[in-house]
Amino acid sequence: MASPYLSADIANNYLPQRTHYWYARCKLASDLLYTGVGEALLDTHAPLLDLGCGIGLLAHTLRGQGYTGEYFGVDNDAEKIVAARAAAARAQFPDVRFDCIDLAREAFPAHRGSVTLLDLLQFLPRDAAHGLIDRVAECIAPGARLVIRTGLDQAGARMHFTRAIDTLARAVGWMNTAAYWYPSRDELATVLARRGLRATFAPLSGMLPFNNWLVVAQRT
Repeated sequence: MASPYLSADIANNYLPQRTHYWYARCKLASDLLYTGVGEALLDTHAPLLDLGCGIGLLAHTLRGQGYTGEYFGVDNDAEKIVAARAAAARAQFPDVRFDCIDLAREAFPAHRGSVTLLDLLQFLPRDAAHGLIDRVAECIAPGARLVIRTGLDQAGARMHFTRAIDTLARAVGWMNTAAYWYPSRDELATVLARRGLRATFAPLSGMLPFNNWLVVAQRT
């Protein structure tokens, strides 16, 4: 999980929005994602494009873990981007910016470095997800990383729970689109390999009942 390190301080940056404050406290206390991404990017400080950045928690945890590269967070939810900008301003981060971009309707941002796709692929139809991976692969510089967190299409209770929570996130309005597609491990590895990226897969569920995997890919 995101280490005792700065979880309270990070959450405080989202005040006075209590919903975002408590979301940050709970997320940082329970989710292994932020430690996993920090470890994946530990030995690179290439500029990072965070697609589907939400309220920008990753920027805070990476800075807390010593990542000094430029950070650019993109999301299609304007309210989340407003919250992300406000929290980053309170934290006085250098080289951190956010923008509201709908990649389905607007040009893909120019970028060369690392990219994160965290809990995003499932909210795209399969063809659109493959197309996004194509575009993202072009951005990955030598020595940089593509870091993906996704559920994988597997049998079992964890996958059923993951689908149910994604459906709930849409129903309560936290996500502004429904979940469409979960890749299998073989399919995702093949898609990445065709783009010249070698991927490693590691379970990232911890004590939570999700079917979460961290996929880290780099140029072969």
